Amino acid sequence: MNLELGILFTFGALICWGFGDFFIQRTTRKIGDIESLAFVSIIGSIILLPFAIKDIYLLDKNGIILLLILGLTAFIMSILDFEALKQGKLSVIDVILELELPITIVLAYLFFKESLSFFQFLIIAFIFISIVLIATKSFKHWKARLEKGVLIALVAAILMGLVNFLTASSSRLISPILAIWIPWVIITIICLVFIFKRKGLNKLVKDSIKFKWLILAMGILDTLAWVFYANAMIINPISITTAITESYPAIALFLGLWLNKEKIKAHQYVGAVIAILACFILALTI
Repeated sequence: MNLELGILFTFGALICWGFGDFFIQRTTRKIGDIESLAFVSIIGSIILLPFAIKDIYLLDKNGIILLLILGLTAFIMSILDFEALKQGKLSVIDVILELELPITIVLAYLFFKESLSFFQFLIIAFIFISIVLIATKSFKHWKARLEKGVLIALVAAILMGLVNFLTASSSRLISPILAIWIPWVIITIICLVFIFKRKGLNKLVKDSIKFKWLILAMGILDTLAWVFYANAMIINPISITTAITESYPAIALFLGLWLNKEKIKAHQYVGAVIAILACFILALTI
C-alpha cells in the first residue's frame, strides 16, 4: 500500500459519507433512528462478514476490550447523529458535525504524536467560528436562536472524534475490517434488543420491504465510507485522513439545498463556505 492508495481511500470515504448522510436523513424521517441504525449495522455486518472471518485470528483480550468500547461509543454516537439529521437541516447538521475534525486531530496529536503547526491550529479556530455561524439560525435582539438538532449534533460530533480515534487505533493494532465489523455487530445486537422490547420487529420487517432501496443505499454507502476511512488511516496520518473527509458537507450541503429545498440565512452560507474551505486548506497543510 502507498500514499496514493491512501488518498483514494480517503476521497472514497468523503464521497460515500456525503451521499450517505442524505439517505440517512431521509430514512430516519421515515422509519426512525434506532431502526435506521439497525439496518445500517445489519447491512454492514453482512457485507463484511466474509472478510472479518479471515481476520478473527488477530483478536486477543486487549483487542476485544478495545473493540467493545468502540462499539458502545459508536452506538451512542450514531443514535445522536441520526437524531440530529432527523430533526435538523442537512445543510446545517453536516457542517456542525465537522467539530469532530479538531477533536480527532487533538487526539492524534496526544496519542500518536502527530504534530500540528500554528497555522493548522489557526485553521481549526476558523472551523469553530464557522460552526457557530452555521449553527445559529438568527441573532435577532442579540439572542441567538439555534437550529433544530444543533445541540444533539454537537455532542454527536464530540463522540465522532472519539470514534475516529478508536477506529484508527483498532485499525492499526488489529485490522481495519474488524475495527468496523465487530462494533457493527455490537450495534446490531443493541438495536434489535431495543426494537424487540418495543415490539417493533414486525414493523422493521415491513419497513425493510417498503423502503428497501432507500435502506440499501444508506447501508451500502455508510459501509463503504467506514471501510475506506479505516483503510486510509493505516496508510495516512489520522489528521490528513480526517481533514479531507471532513469536506463531505460540501456534497451534503448541495444535496440539502437542491433536493430537500432547504433554505438557510446568509451568515449560514458564509459559515458553510468557511468550514469547507478551511477543511480543504487544512488537508493541504498536513
